Amino acid sequence: MIEFLGLCVQNFIRCIKYLFSVRFKSVIEQAAAISYDSLPISLIIAFISAAVIAIQVSKQFLMSGAETYIGGSIAIIMIREIAPGFVALAIGARAGTAISAEIANMQVTSQVDAIKTLKVDPVGYYFTPRILAAAVTVPMVVLLAEYVGVAGGMLVSNATIDLHPSRYITSALLWTSTRDIYISLLKASVFGILISLVCATQGYNTHGGAKEVGISTTQAAILSTVYILCADFLINLVFYII
Repeated sequence: MIEFLGLCVQNFIRCIKYLFSVRFKSVIEQAAAISYDSLPISLIIAFISAAVIAIQVSKQFLMSGAETYIGGSIAIIMIREIAPGFVALAIGARAGTAISAEIANMQVTSQVDAIKTLKVDPVGYYFTPRILAAAVTVPMVVLLAEYVGVAGGMLVSNATIDLHPSRYITSALLWTSTRDIYISLLKASVFGILISLVCATQGYNTHGGAKEVGISTTQAAILSTVYILCADFLINLVFYII
């Protein structure tokens, strides 16, 4: 994993010099493939996660007379952790594996070699639009997921313990801050970069045939999940502990 991380860093550095020469159309196409197509599953996961949390904590808060804090608790959990983390994992599972399979298929069918004969850097051509698109659009999906998650918690709290929406919203607004939202968007951007970079690197390093493409896709899903969780830990450590 350390060696693979080094390859990812090298590819990322190579991508930086193509950042301002990338085609806008390619970025838009990748943004649609990575984030827009992942929007339904991401919002469903956010809604269900918030609903489950509300079901688990509502009655306990009500028994202790702390039902006023339900909205704030769910909002903090969703914004700080659940929305960016779960959305990134969903996008990694759906779009990340697609990136890896696509580039791996290009590699084993010699399409990457054909690009090289045209004196085009494959890393800049294939990686940069995907990394840029993910870095910009994954935070947008996370922001929508946060709103949907908080709204889902409100609906379930009202249905289970008849908590009035105004009390829920007031608590959520008092507990959350713009700093939490900024950090969650930073997380989402970092996660998006990791998903596209790790999965593209894994696909680019694939050699063999159809069997190796499948193995590479599986490895991309595993590695992107591990790196997302590690990055999540480090970001939380920097902004909430140190």
